[in-house]
Amino acid sequence: MGSSPITPDRIMQLGHAFRESKALLSAVELGVFTTLAQRPLPLETLREQLGINERGAHDFFDALVAVGMLVRHRDGRYANTPETDLYLDRNKPSYLGGVLEQQNVRHFGIWSNLTVALRTGQPQRGERAAATFHALYNDNAARNLFVNAMGARTLPVAKALAAKFPWSEYRTVVDVGCSQGCVPVQIAEMHPHIIGGGFDLPHLAPHFEDYVREHALSKRLRFYPGDFLNGAIPTAEVLILGRVLHHWDLQTKKMLLKKAYDALPASGTLVVYERLIDDGRCANAVALLSSLNMLLTSTGGFDFTGADCKAWMEEAGFHRICTDQLTSDHSMVVGIK
Repeated sequence: MGSSPITPDRIMQLGHAFRESKALLSAVELGVFTTLAQRPLPLETLREQLGINERGAHDFFDALVAVGMLVRHRDGRYANTPETDLYLDRNKPSYLGGVLEQQNVRHFGIWSNLTVALRTGQPQRGERAAATFHALYNDNAARNLFVNAMGARTLPVAKALAAKFPWSEYRTVVDVGCSQGCVPVQIAEMHPHIIGGGFDLPHLAPHFEDYVREHALSKRLRFYPGDFLNGAIPTAEVLILGRVLHHWDLQTKKMLLKKAYDALPASGTLVVYERLIDDGRCANAVALLSSLNMLLTSTGGFDFTGADCKAWMEEAGFHRICTDQLTSDHSMVVGIK
């Protein structure tokens, strides 16, 4: 029996993948899935409700059918799939479209400059890394988009962390770089004895406080305003650095780990979670592409392996360091002071 023939199919599929991606991102932006969550609609009705020109509408909706994001009934009406109905309807608490909205607004265009970034080693956003979050948070629309995306992206990781970490051994936690507070809220909801809060730039206080209030946790969780680049980190028995380190250069990564070590009490614990690159650097494409995203959007950020993180934590003084999987694309590195 002969070997399978060599074809260019995978090369061509990957080379054209941006078309499928952009079709989905535009559908989220236009509200296709939210509109169809009400009821299936025929072509003309759907087109008119979304404000789409008739020239591209038929191909657009049928393309979404072809890539598995919509279904088309025998009578010609379009409808959501079970997945898009659950995760891409803005009116459902399970909505994950905020992540895709951020990709559409902040990242899709930047990736067209990857070749330039590879040749120059320079970010393509036109901002200094240290000023990025201050500038972002000063823009109300951009801040809201970012916070909503972070909440949607973090929720599965937060639930896994709340379930897998031995919280019964601790009482206090602070999430460093907490955004709206998804992580401490999930932990506190699952473990009624836990108190603490989140630490982030002052701009995010209203988002955090509103989110915590919605979950009836204001008596147990508080917001700590500050800047971890220029000040101390609040103390707690457990500190969490979730998708924080990858944004910064190596010197800043090590500085933040040392600040966390200094802030912890004796026998306190640091949890770092990220999209860790596999130690062999050949299998986890999501993490490697995330690192290229840091090339495009920061002046020195990069993703890293579990072995890298362990070595940096040991240098900061941590011991009994271990790595554990949280979700399909996120792992945590845990160290004890």
